[in-house]
Amino acid sequence: MAPPLPRRARRLILAGLAAVTAAAWMYTLYGAWAMANMDRVDFWMPPPAGVPWQPVHYLLTFAMWVVMMAAMMAPGVAPTVFLFAAMRRGRSGARLYLDSSAFVAGYLVSWAAFSAAATLVQWSLHQAALLTPMMHGTSTAFAAVLLAGAGVYQWTPLKDRCLAQCRSPFGFLLSCWRDGPGGALWMGIRHGLFCVGCCWALMALLFALGVMDVRWVAALTVFVLLEKLVPAGRALARIAGAGFLLWAAWLAAAVLAG
Repeated sequence: MAPPLPRRARRLILAGLAAVTAAAWMYTLYGAWAMANMDRVDFWMPPPAGVPWQPVHYLLTFAMWVVMMAAMMAPGVAPTVFLFAAMRRGRSGARLYLDSSAFVAGYLVSWAAFSAAATLVQWSLHQAALLTPMMHGTSTAFAAVLLAGAGVYQWTPLKDRCLAQCRSPFGFLLSCWRDGPGGALWMGIRHGLFCVGCCWALMALLFALGVMDVRWVAALTVFVLLEKLVPAGRALARIAGAGFLLWAAWLAAAVLAG
């Protein structure tokens, strides 16, 4: 096992993650408030459905997703960063904070890659009039499809494997260890990819629930934390999957009845 991480180091790492999380949540909350108060503030919104996007639209949408993913995912990586820092200290004893920062940066790079994909998906949905300029879904049938897909994915072996890496990262860190800040960055990227593999379907639900609806953003953030941290996290993931399937069936029935 790795030697214990000194309390001072733990506090400094926690403070850094808390600062990233707080800044990201402040932007996310402001964006949600500004979109609901367009008569009071000047805030960017996508163009009307069917209107071609300009480069600035892609850039701002990408930035929105990057910040939102940092707000949602940075808290859950704290235990892994603590373990990484303890192992790094035990191996070299030097550059602890630089290497820990590089690991977190790599983790966020993976979520930035997801954000780029989410930006393209949002553009596609916007062009197909399945998403309003306020970034809410317009189709009950499409929402049912997303919920069904997320529900099924919660039960797949890939979900199991990725969630296991997030819940018990010691084996991952041992098998993928690389020295130096560059190695820490690469390890963070690889761990982030497992996290993306674990949570991408949950994040996709925002296209049905509201991309910047802070109630759902907060709910998904808490759920992801519970999946990763509580002893029954795997069972919780499957229970949620069953719930998503039931919700999808209810929406599908409503579509057929209407």
